[in-house]
Amino acid sequence: MGRRTPLFDEHTRLGAKLVDFAGWDMPIHYGSQIDEHHAVRRDAGMFDVSHMTVVDLHGEDVRPMLRYLLANDVGRLHEAGKALYSCMLNARGGVIDDLIVYFMRADFFRLVVNAATRDKDLAWLEQHAQPYGVRATERTDLAMIAVQGPTARQRAMSVLDKDLAAAAAALKPFSATVSAGGPNGLFVARTGYTGEDGFEMIVPGADAAALWRALDKAGVRACGLGARDTLRLEAGMALYGADMTEETTPLQSGLTWTVAWEPADREFIGRAVLEQQRDTGSGSKLVALVLEGKGVLRDHQTVVTTAGSGEITSGSFSPTLGRSIAFARIPADAGDQHVRVDIRGRLLPARVVKAPFVRNGEIRVKL
Repeated sequence: MGRRTPLFDEHTRLGAKLVDFAGWDMPIHYGSQIDEHHAVRRDAGMFDVSHMTVVDLHGEDVRPMLRYLLANDVGRLHEAGKALYSCMLNARGGVIDDLIVYFMRADFFRLVVNAATRDKDLAWLEQHAQPYGVRATERTDLAMIAVQGPTARQRAMSVLDKDLAAAAAALKPFSATVSAGGPNGLFVARTGYTGEDGFEMIVPGADAAALWRALDKAGVRACGLGARDTLRLEAGMALYGADMTEETTPLQSGLTWTVAWEPADREFIGRAVLEQQRDTGSGSKLVALVLEGKGVLRDHQTVVTTAGSGEITSGSFSPTLGRSIAFARIPADAGDQHVRVDIRGRLLPARVVKAPFVRNGEIRVKL
């Protein structure tokens, strides 16, 4: 038996199929992964993401600490609740984890990091927090619900009190607001991992089930991690441990846009390696693929290009496109837009496209 989120009883009540995910008993689906996927693209769905790790960082020097620790620059965050997405790198430029960081006030930032990387993330944060006099606190008392889809914000705001709903309605993407209870109350962020609009809501664990049931009553469909994975792949969003690892840099993982090169005098862990790759080449790159015919692209399948072989890092059938799609890491100098993928001993044609495949319900690639 794995760890259980505060919503475990809600999942069993709804008949979820539970699987082990990073040591947690999590719902993979509630009957139909495909239906749940379409619910998010067309209406609204909710995910229990309480297995994610929330870490609060307090200290006068928390900003300079994070400017050194992260490849993106928190120096640009000054408005309470404003957030950015970043990679946290090792000295080789490899990705320890990808995360979202929220500015709360000058001496307080909040991080949301991945469940599977919890132990190493906390150890890395503690190691670098001490010299800056920063206190890192894992918020095990909190739960997290992601509400995603074209009607997600409207439905979610219908269950909030008047003042919080008004604040949530005014949120711009990658910003957050809090209830009267502050960061220990209900925290509502306009972020997500599906390519659709919506909120990620951090709530005291004791209040999570009531919020889940209220959202269910408001017409938000419960969705499992299976649909979350196909949605994020369609949306062109990388998965830690597959599309990026400690052995690959952001430049090799389609995440160059997350690296803040300016100001040039900001030192951050891994910067020297990234600059060398930027200037001389990274050796490999992450590309998006659409399979031309029938078949399913899967992780670790070999990709044959004119410049050598690569590998599928994330692959699946796309319910929205009705085709198989993938991310693949291939040689950086592979310029041909057509590749072949080894599927059970057959080399099948695939086309390199520009991600995302789908965003805000719209198919973005030519089929």
